[in-house]
Amino acid sequence: MAKVLVSDPIDQAGIDILSQVAQVDYKPKLPLDELVAIIPSYDALMVRSGTKVTAEVIEAGTELKIIGRAGVGVDNIDVPIATRRGIVVVNSPEGNTIAAAEHTIAMMLSLSRMIPDANQSVQAEQWDRKRFVGAEVYKKNLGIVGLGKIGSHVAAIARAMGMRLLAYDPFISLERADQLGCRLVDLDLLFSESDYITLHVPKTPETENLIDADALAKMKPTTRIVNCSRGGIINEDALAAAVTAGTIAGAALDVYATEPLGASKLRGLGPNVILTPHLGASTAEAQVNVATDVAEQIRDVLLGLPARSAVNIPGLNPSVLEQMRPFLQLAETLGNLVGQLAGGRIDQLTVRLQGELASSQSQPLVVASLKGLLSQALRERVNYVNASIEAKERGIRVIETKDASVHDYSGSLSLEAHGSLGAHSVTGVLLGDNEIRVTSVNGFPVNVPPSNYMLFTLHRDMPGIIGKIGSLLGSFNVNIASMQVGRKIVRGEAVMVLSLDDPLPDGVLSEITKVEGIRDAYTVKL
Repeated sequence: MAKVLVSDPIDQAGIDILSQVAQVDYKPKLPLDELVAIIPSYDALMVRSGTKVTAEVIEAGTELKIIGRAGVGVDNIDVPIATRRGIVVVNSPEGNTIAAAEHTIAMMLSLSRMIPDANQSVQAEQWDRKRFVGAEVYKKNLGIVGLGKIGSHVAAIARAMGMRLLAYDPFISLERADQLGCRLVDLDLLFSESDYITLHVPKTPETENLIDADALAKMKPTTRIVNCSRGGIINEDALAAAVTAGTIAGAALDVYATEPLGASKLRGLGPNVILTPHLGASTAEAQVNVATDVAEQIRDVLLGLPARSAVNIPGLNPSVLEQMRPFLQLAETLGNLVGQLAGGRIDQLTVRLQGELASSQSQPLVVASLKGLLSQALRERVNYVNASIEAKERGIRVIETKDASVHDYSGSLSLEAHGSLGAHSVTGVLLGDNEIRVTSVNGFPVNVPPSNYMLFTLHRDMPGIIGKIGSLLGSFNVNIASMQVGRKIVRGEAVMVLSLDDPLPDGVLSEITKVEGIRDAYTVKL
């Protein structure tokens, strides 16, 4: 039975889901050395933000198939190392969307109306209304940095409150921004025109210290900043200096460069700075959502099914994956086949999408083709997560092409592998009920379903050669399930494809190549 380690507090609903398919060990707040010591026996690891899934942890997790982060950010997980090891990393990109967006709005309004300090004042039996004259958000400019799921929801709420929306996001289209009621601008303009700025971006080398002293100097004295995304995006010392100097009006932060927040210049700045302890996802509903979402994905992967929110499988989002699943199997089968035909070292793989398939996304098919190509050499070590990395490390150049013209079938996939032993190509299609058919081998037309054991020959089209091969195989007690010949011209070269019930015994292949007219022969095991 599979084993899952849960090393951070999660809602019981997630543990209940995992328990359907695995032994679940709930051990929150494990020290790093203990985590490294026990992780080798687990198939899956589920965390929140507390556990640091370092390279050391991942390298020790020799049986790990999946790491699940019950939340959005995965900066506490060494994703590149997990990818190299072929471990799926999943998160819950939508589980806390509403909670984080609502917390952003709550922070913005609390800052505008100085609610925390006003509450503290009344609790202290004071009644100083003049100290707490706030500001309205109506008709004010809100600058949104990052229009992902959370940023978009913030935009919808802010728009309903009558705010004017500016946005910076280099990965969003003008059409999408317009749908959200946002005016796309560059960062400098957003900084200079916004009355409020809210951040909704991951922490990356490009976003670290995005709000620094230079950025703050471009803002209005009335600007207020809200950050409920990731710590480290704002230079906290520079922010404290700007609030103290009156360069900006205030800030509300839920996340910090180092958590828990230690000694900080942001403390003690009065009602102009609000600090909360990373509460963006801290609602009862969000805790259930992220726990069940990630637990379901871990369950699915352990059952051999795909994860819907993997962060390290390129081009394989859930909708694409479901739609293209039969074609992925086609690509993987053809990759396996052409890799065995080519043999030796592969230098280049050309993936050609033809006919109706040309309108599909090529990246998932490329990944599946590479997985199949490398499967004989790497066996269980290669999967959809690390196939591209493994190919790159082996110096395999990948070329993707599309040809919308229809050939013999409405849509087909063609792979061509170049290597140390020459070039080989195969083409395949999906028929009714998603039945895979190989329709071309090295340019010769055939129509055969793939089978566990196959024999391919390149020979001269001449009388008696089929009978000779059949007799030879019969003398070694090899049963032929099916046979087909493909040729371009009469008495020219031809390809013969035989499906066998059993693997070819040792020595038979060399005997086949001795038959008059046989130019070459290959065995394939799928």
